[in-house]
Amino acid sequence: MTTSVFIDGAAGTTGLEIAERLGGRSEFALIALDDARRKDDAARAEAINDADVVILCLPDDAAVAAVGMIRNDRTAVIDASTAHRVAAGWTYGFPELVGYEAVASAKRIANPGCYPTGFLATLAPLVRAGLLPADWAYSCNAVSGYSGGGKALIARFEDDADIAWRGYGLTFGHKHVPEMQTYAGLSIAPLFSPAVIPAHRGMVVEVPLALSAMRGAGSPDALRAELARFYEGSPVVSVNPGVPEEGEMLLRGSMAPWDGLELFVMASKDGTQARLVARLDNLGKGASGAAVQSLNLMAGLEETAGLRL
Repeated sequence: MTTSVFIDGAAGTTGLEIAERLGGRSEFALIALDDARRKDDAARAEAINDADVVILCLPDDAAVAAVGMIRNDRTAVIDASTAHRVAAGWTYGFPELVGYEAVASAKRIANPGCYPTGFLATLAPLVRAGLLPADWAYSCNAVSGYSGGGKALIARFEDDADIAWRGYGLTFGHKHVPEMQTYAGLSIAPLFSPAVIPAHRGMVVEVPLALSAMRGAGSPDALRAELARFYEGSPVVSVNPGVPEEGEMLLRGSMAPWDGLELFVMASKDGTQARLVARLDNLGKGASGAAVQSLNLMAGLEETAGLRL
């Protein structure tokens, strides 16, 4: 059976990449509005209610308004904005963490944020397993390509070649923190330090661990083994068995679209310190790829169909 899909906000970066992943797939029929109608609320409402699934690639307020346009109990929603990520009645679209059946059976899915995807993928399973404490003041350091900031930030970086690094969220209260705390099961909000680099795509997210100061913390080997067990068999998430031989990690400006997620546990020789590291594409598993993965599950298809892995 063909599933009809409407991407509201299809002209944005996330929407365009979702459409590319769905292009040529007979399982889906895309409902499209021309440029003259895509900002017309009446036309959007009609498309939303005609679709089996609507994918919202909109700012938060617009996403909330779009959900309010639904006048039936049939249309399912995948929201790529921040608006519903910790909202009651919404399923977090990270099937590896919340369960594949939970995503497959959901009518309202909140697509995870790009930074939280790396943070949660490394930390949440270890807190659940009791190998790391839930009451620790964790920090998260991360860098991303500029495409995650939308058209304005893309234009800023591409128009100003002199920008080498952009740190932001310096006034705290970043909108990703609630989902990071909620789905990692933490009693203390993490200290989040995001930054943008002059690359179109790609992301590295790190959680440093002072293991010797943590009550009941597992060894680096135990942390790595638990992540490997947790993601065993996943076609999307992989756990690297050790530190890269060259002792460094790179993001390249030539990175091609990629929907996978690579995890590392790096540790000092005496095991007293460790670094949980995730490497991903902020437009892949961090945005568009995650939305398509959830859509596949909702449609009863293989989760990797159409993904770039």
